[in-house]
Parts: sequence; structure tokens; C-alpha cells
Amino acid sequence: MFKKIFLTVLFLLLLVGALAGAKVWQFQTMFAAAAQMVPPPTTVTTSTVTADRWQPTLDAVGSVVAVQGVTISAEVAGTVKRLAFESGATVRAGEVLVELDDAVEQAQLRSASANADLSRLNLERARNLRPRNLVSQSDFDSAEAQAKQADAQVDNIRAVIAKKTIRAPFAGRLGIRQINLGQFLDGGAAIVSLQALDPVYVDFSLPQQELARLRVGMVVRVTSDAAPGQTFIGTLSVISPEIDALTRNVRLRATFDNRSGRLQPGMYVSVAAVLPTAQQVLMIPITAVRYAPYGDSVFVVEDRKDEKTGAVGKVAVQKFVRLGPSRGDFVVVESGLNAGETLISTGVFKLRNNAPVAVDNTLAPDFQLNPKPANS
Repeated sequence: MFKKIFLTVLFLLLLVGALAGAKVWQFQTMFAAAAQMVPPPTTVTTSTVTADRWQPTLDAVGSVVAVQGVTISAEVAGTVKRLAFESGATVRAGEVLVELDDAVEQAQLRSASANADLSRLNLERARNLRPRNLVSQSDFDSAEAQAKQADAQVDNIRAVIAKKTIRAPFAGRLGIRQINLGQFLDGGAAIVSLQALDPVYVDFSLPQQELARLRVGMVVRVTSDAAPGQTFIGTLSVISPEIDALTRNVRLRATFDNRSGRLQPGMYVSVAAVLPTAQQVLMIPITAVRYAPYGDSVFVVEDRKDEKTGAVGKVAVQKFVRLGPSRGDFVVVESGLNAGETLISTGVFKLRNNAPVAVDNTLAPDFQLNPKPANS
């Protein structure tokens, strides 16, 4: 009985040992295969670090301002008798916009005119009688003063009547009408806005340290999301003679031709004041940059020989760079790269240093300095 138990235990121990040995052998085989396994190369597109000459710019944010812009309002109170304009219409200087009811003033004018005629007749009689001393000097002076007062009253009523006809002070485009026919307007009530849109101004500011590089007449470029793909060219027309005490910025104004009407007063725009001297720069596609808090980097493609197999393959080598201004699809590299180096232009987010890569430029993007998207 004891012998049977001993043999059974021995058999079980041998079975467990055999199973454990088999598992150890399997794990050793797996680890050895994993150590020799090489990950497949990542497919990427490449681009070359290119030297170019860029016209440096001073960039800012600006606002479009009308050369002349005003909200037309009623100078005197009255009821709207006639509306002579439509919202959004283009008008000439002096064109009638609104007529207010002036029936009361016309009646007052007739009364004042009759009184003025009588005053002039009395003055004329006094003037004829004065040389014969039939009228005292004080009566003559009183008649003369009354005639002047009557004429002034006529002029005053005529001025009020003239203000009842509201005209465009300058040529431009009207906004949205804010009054209706038959409405009573108080003095100062807004009627419609009027903006002169050609040319227009763009006001912007730059730091005071850039003041020495600014000159009246220099080229200024403007872009807006309201006109995608379009660049407006103007000239710097005014440099403010004072620096803002709070921001230490200098205020600037550029003038732009706006016959197309694409620039509207109050519009936000991106401004680039073009400096006259060109600079030699190295540019790379913006998509080639991997941005990170500790520093921006790119991946350069290098040929490297495998120490085990002796085969030559391509690997991605990470290089940290310092970037400058951007333009279109490109950004300037101020340090970290040399002209002619081949770098990976897309897919950098999935790479690591010294990772094997395979170059396939059949689907490489067409990078441009002045891109014009088809759906813009």
C-alpha cells in the first residue's frame, strides 16, 4: 500500500516537472523571437529644407475704418413726410434722404415775411422823412432795428425749413433704415448710417521698438476671414506722433483701395507691414514640425547600416529646431537644420527617434507659399 502511494506521488511530481519545463522552454523561445523581431518601417513623405529670400513683415491685428462715416440724424423735430432712400443704397453728396413735415414753418414764414415787408416800408418812410426832421433819430433807429429783426426772423424760419429736408453730407453707402413714414422724430433721432467705402483705412498698432523700421509709404498687406484667399495691398499713410502710455505701442493707419467693397468698416483683419529689405531664410513645411512644451522638433531622414545584417536602411533622426515666422504652408527655421537636408513632412506624430521609415512621396502634399484652397 505504501509503495503504491509513493509511486503515485513520484509520477505526479515528474508530470508537474515536465509541464513546468515545457512552459519554460516556450517562454524562452518567445523572448528570443521577440528580441530578434524588427518592427516594420513606418511609411512617410519627405521634403527638403529650402533656402529662399523672404520680405520680412511686422504682423499685427487691425480694424477697418471708413474714411468718412456718420450716423445721419434729425437736427430738428418733425414728422416724416417722405422717405427718399432705400436701405443699403449708394447715394451722392447732397442727395435728399428724408423730408419732414414743414407746414407749420411755412405758415410762420409767410407771416414773418409779411412782417418783414412792413418793417422795410416803415424804415424807408423814416429814411425819407429824417432829412426834414419830421422823424426823430430815435424813431429812425427803432424802425431800422425792427426791419433787421424781421429779416432775421425770416432767415431763422427758412433755416428751420431747410433742416426739415435731410441730405447726404457726402457720397457713400447707406446702412439699414431706422425710421418709418409718418413717424415723429425728436431732435437728434438716428435715421441711417452712411459710410464712404472707397478708399478705407486700416488702423493697427505695433510695439514702440519697431518705430525706427516704419516709414510712411511702405507696403501693407491685409487679409481677412471674410475674404479667404484674398490679399489687399495698401500703403502706410499715418504714423502717430505719440506712444500709448499704457501699452507702449505706436498707432498706425494704412490706406487701401476698396472699389470691390470687400473691406467693411469695423471688420477685423490681419495686418502685415512689409519691410523693404529681403532676408535669406531656410523654410520647411509646417506639417514637418512636432510641437512640444519642451521644444519643437523635426525628423531628418538618414541612411544607417544595420550592425547585425549589414543592410542599409533609412531611419528618422529627431532634431530640435528654433522656428521663426510662417507664411502659407511654410515656416522659417532659424537654427537646427541646414539647407538641403531631407526631413519627414507628414506623420511626425507617430515617429520616435531612430525609428525605421520607408519613403513614399506619391501622396505628398503640394506645399505652397500662397495656398488657395479649392473650397475657399
